[in-house]
Amino acid sequence: MKHLIIVESPTKAKTIKSFLGKDYEIIASKGHIRDLPKHTFGIQIEQEHFNAKYVIPKESRQIVAEIKELAQKADDIFIATDEDREGEAIGYHIAIAIGKEPLDIPRIVFHEITKTAITKALENPRKINISMVHAQQTRRFLDRIVGYKLSPLLASKIHKGLSAGRVQSSALKIIIDREKEIQAFVPIQYFSINAFFNDVEATIYEYHNKKIGKMDIRSEEEAKKITEEAKNDSFIVSKIEYKSRKVSPPPPFMTSTLQQSASSQLGFAPSKTMRIAQKLYEGMTTHEGITGLITYMRTDSLNIAQEALHAVRKLITQSFGETYLPSKPNIYTTKSKNAQEAHEAIRPTNINFTPQVAADFLESDDLKLYTLIYNRFVASQMNAAEFEIQNIFFQGNNVCFKANGRKLIFDGFYAILGNDDKDKLLPTFEEHMQVQLQKIKTEEHFTEPPPRYSEASLIKTLESLGIGRPSTYAPTITLLSQRHYIIIEKKQLIPQEIAFRVMSMLESNFNEIVDSNFSADMEEKLDSIAQNEAKWEKVLWNFYYEFDKKIQDGKTNIKSQKVIIPTGELCPKCGCELVKRESKYGEFVACSGYPKCKYIQPNHNVQEAENGEKCEKCQKPMVVKFSKRGKFLACSGYPECKNTKSLTAHQNTKTIDIKCPKCNGDIVQRFSKRGAFFGCSQYPQCDFISKFEPIDKKCNDCGSLMAERMYRGKEVYECISCKTRIPKDNP
Repeated sequence: MKHLIIVESPTKAKTIKSFLGKDYEIIASKGHIRDLPKHTFGIQIEQEHFNAKYVIPKESRQIVAEIKELAQKADDIFIATDEDREGEAIGYHIAIAIGKEPLDIPRIVFHEITKTAITKALENPRKINISMVHAQQTRRFLDRIVGYKLSPLLASKIHKGLSAGRVQSSALKIIIDREKEIQAFVPIQYFSINAFFNDVEATIYEYHNKKIGKMDIRSEEEAKKITEEAKNDSFIVSKIEYKSRKVSPPPPFMTSTLQQSASSQLGFAPSKTMRIAQKLYEGMTTHEGITGLITYMRTDSLNIAQEALHAVRKLITQSFGETYLPSKPNIYTTKSKNAQEAHEAIRPTNINFTPQVAADFLESDDLKLYTLIYNRFVASQMNAAEFEIQNIFFQGNNVCFKANGRKLIFDGFYAILGNDDKDKLLPTFEEHMQVQLQKIKTEEHFTEPPPRYSEASLIKTLESLGIGRPSTYAPTITLLSQRHYIIIEKKQLIPQEIAFRVMSMLESNFNEIVDSNFSADMEEKLDSIAQNEAKWEKVLWNFYYEFDKKIQDGKTNIKSQKVIIPTGELCPKCGCELVKRESKYGEFVACSGYPKCKYIQPNHNVQEAENGEKCEKCQKPMVVKFSKRGKFLACSGYPECKNTKSLTAHQNTKTIDIKCPKCNGDIVQRFSKRGAFFGCSQYPQCDFISKFEPIDKKCNDCGSLMAERMYRGKEVYECISCKTRIPKDNP
């Protein structure tokens, strides 16, 4: 063996192996192989100096041994981890783990996993960037300090299982601040007035030569007064305006915008989007063999390689014609001042691998995301769409109404992305012609509170405030959900009561942790470290010195918020009083002598199984209990009897008034790790299953049941068997 290439992903290794000959051995570290210990702090801090106790986790020891063995046989070794801080640090620690000097091992980088990119990278190796390693280590230390110092304080003052973090807590504050806005919102009443002239609807524009805005009419009396004047007035067409409006194409995707678009257009959670994007980047089977299909998916850059620009401009000319091609390539710049401009935007690696070709090789969700990325990239290099805007003013003595029309005169980039802005054509009018007021309507409205954040809109806000980086958006939301700080319902992020209590304590005592300016400022400092413009230990010490003083002060001076209510009952084990306590799973009754006595009242806060099911071991009633994995059935005789089982179909929360199309049994709502679904109550004898709730409507094609759902922003009926879709408003 002559050459050894070390990557972090097995799929990535497989793809690169397919490009190179037998002289190359490619092995994957499977992520970090050297890290801070899981269960101890792992950082020794002495006056402005930070020393880490790095360990090789048990699950990584075998792969480290394999890499060592291969490294001893190799003539040369290349580190080929991802080109970001995390990848740089992984490469650095791989070198240390196998007993090599990190700066002596050639480092190769690429933004796409294609044969051309890999070959070029091997011809142009560089050294590991120690400044990027220091930036990653600073972030890792910072997160460890906050987590290991602040989380135990939260646990001691509120209850166990709580955590805090720099990006996590800043994101939670944003969600809670929005919820407070909603709770404090007071609706404002206003009125709209629309008139119809020759079947054209127009909105009030002026009253007594004063322009009227959307919310300017605040009282019913004023609305009636204007309406009565208009009814007794005569109108002419006072002016007709024609304007041209261009709509510029959107830029190609970067991480944040990909997650937002995949959420709004495909219904993908950010974590799912990144999981699929990782697969597309690392390599999949195509008609040309295994290759990476998109460029690196963790990026905040909008740069495009020159060869990619040349290829897409050629495709636009061939597929759409010269009129769709700008005279020069469209150049985009990111609003993020800390963007890693050495990276590229997310784009397809081979412009000829169209979604139509990809459909023969990719699974459904993979194809959906690839199509989104492909079409967005092509659209970004097309000409703008152009509309003709028409405004018609209907003038009375004291009241003026305005009608708007539009017509698409050149579709431009809409040719590939589609256009939801339908034409609104107005009939022909002439200036000064007299028109008849056919009818006039007045409607009462109330302002609405700001909407709760969705995953997509939160990511957009985090990005705009400079909180976190592309790699942190999806994990942050996942962590908030896992900690039970938020729940996600109908795409809305809803903070829970415990989140308000945690945030109240953090804002009162550790405001810098939850302040968005602090988090954004820290990101800039991390970027400065990565660019060798700041000393990492100095940055870390400046934070730690004040933070640790607040932690020590908080242990003494922050009042406990734990809810402990005496019950008047005695513990059957030790005789101490039983008290009602709280956990993140709800209330429970336990011994006040904890931790010496760990008695917990077994039947508190549980409900009997709906069908009166008995334990098959001791015949006592089975009860529904709760854990971090959800509901389950347990024997009420615990701890003497520890029998448990998963919930069966008839214990679920919702029975649908529709019969199973296979066996005529009941259809019930059931739950799995992936969420709610609908299945037959006779499972496993009957395997009927549906992702969406069936309704009493049958498919014209196959006769199976239909379900109501949203598809590309529209309400449709969809067959649960053959997936036939028909618009709900035109069945």
